Amino acid sequence: MPGPPDGPDVTLVSARPAGLVGPLPLLYYMHGGAMVMGNAWSVLPRILREWALPLELAVISVEYRLAPQAKYPGPLEDCYAGLVRAAGHAAELGIDADRIIIGGKSAGGGLAAALALLARDRGGPEVLGQLLLCPMLDDRDSTFSSHQMTDLGVWDLTSNTTAWKALLGDRYGAADLPSYAAPSRATDLSGLPPAYIDVGSAEMFRDEDVAYANAIWQAGGQAELHVWPGAYHGFDGLAPQAALSQDARNARTRWLQRLLAQSRTRAPGVPTVDPPVQPVQRDPVSGVRSRGTTPTQPTRGG
Repeated sequence: MPGPPDGPDVTLVSARPAGLVGPLPLLYYMHGGAMVMGNAWSVLPRILREWALPLELAVISVEYRLAPQAKYPGPLEDCYAGLVRAAGHAAELGIDADRIIIGGKSAGGGLAAALALLARDRGGPEVLGQLLLCPMLDDRDSTFSSHQMTDLGVWDLTSNTTAWKALLGDRYGAADLPSYAAPSRATDLSGLPPAYIDVGSAEMFRDEDVAYANAIWQAGGQAELHVWPGAYHGFDGLAPQAALSQDARNARTRWLQRLLAQSRTRAPGVPTVDPPVQPVQRDPVSGVRSRGTTPTQPTRGG
């Protein structure tokens, strides 16, 4: 699709559960990779398995430009152009333009947070919610946790500084850096869509992510914050079978369920309490998909 002004075309990778008709809610997702690596395809198998199929979501994953070849604001503008395109062609894509959730992990989480700010300030597509998983938000590396975790874990101060310098170049650490480049610098977090923020207690992003949730609350917004005890950066991807990883996935899914349930259009007199979202089941022979008709067993952490 056409990219931002003076920018190259942007590739959007689109997927949806087979056999579903009608407009579906959309998860518009930015992959992680410290702004310098990763691609739109790599995240799809997990997203489709964990969210798209059970929640009946359409998914668009954005192939944004990477640093250092593309510096700020290039990657963010790619994501914004894709969001505008998706919302503007909702009928063609079979998505519900009023039920778009933006999300991402690590660098992708930082892009999702910046995208929410940019869409608000430009009067762009209205976003239903923002799913921010261990988001990379602050270039200043001035929090306690950013130094506490030096030389520890899979992502530390040296790695983070290298990534921010690749993205910002000469603007790294500048006093006048826009909040769209590093959302932790934002002074006005009012008018943003509800946010889900999670982070590990044993990773350098802990304090900046907690502070971001707190700033949203102070601005009168909604944020659900989870700090997973003892968890390091990307723990659920590196140890997916761990009990804590399962708890984290379940909590994210429940937030998405609630957000989607609350956004349903209701006729007058319809009760405001939604039934629990039941998992999609697939017949092992025919492959036909259907909703379960019996109560499901509670998941771990439910």
